[in-house]
Amino acid sequence: MVNERVEVPVPRWAVRAACASAFSATVGFIPLHAVWAVGVPLWADESKFRDWYAQGGGPYLLVLSGMATLAGVLALSLVRPWGRIFPRWVPLLSGRMVPRRTLCTTAFAVSAFLLLYTAWAAWLSVGSFNDDGVFSPWIVVYGIPQFLVWGIGLFLAAWSYRARTA
Repeated sequence: MVNERVEVPVPRWAVRAACASAFSATVGFIPLHAVWAVGVPLWADESKFRDWYAQGGGPYLLVLSGMATLAGVLALSLVRPWGRIFPRWVPLLSGRMVPRRTLCTTAFAVSAFLLLYTAWAAWLSVGSFNDDGVFSPWIVVYGIPQFLVWGIGLFLAAWSYRARTA
């Protein structure tokens, strides 16, 4: 008998978690950061924002937005067929198996980073809520839930992927 791999279906909860994570990474994160990246001081102290922006804030936010896009693709790869086998359009890797350990390690590491960053940002915002920083302290009301959805959704999708591909 040939040792065949049985394709385990992706549970709905894992698809929802991956989609929520990808949605939070792209639709939740990128638009506001893109506004800041082009120099619009939305929910920011305008004079402090101008100084921050002149010191490289725009390119920094563009890089972060690119990374958020990659994180959205990572989340979806955990529940889509192209997370198991590289698609035709990927040069040199087309049709090969995606390295399970690499994908799982990356997803868990990004999830851990997001959740640690969220905890750190929440801790800082409590201590400096009335601080006169560049951005309004109320931005945490938007950011903390978004990062929680992003990190937890990615963790759950990675957990499911790891269990299904073991």
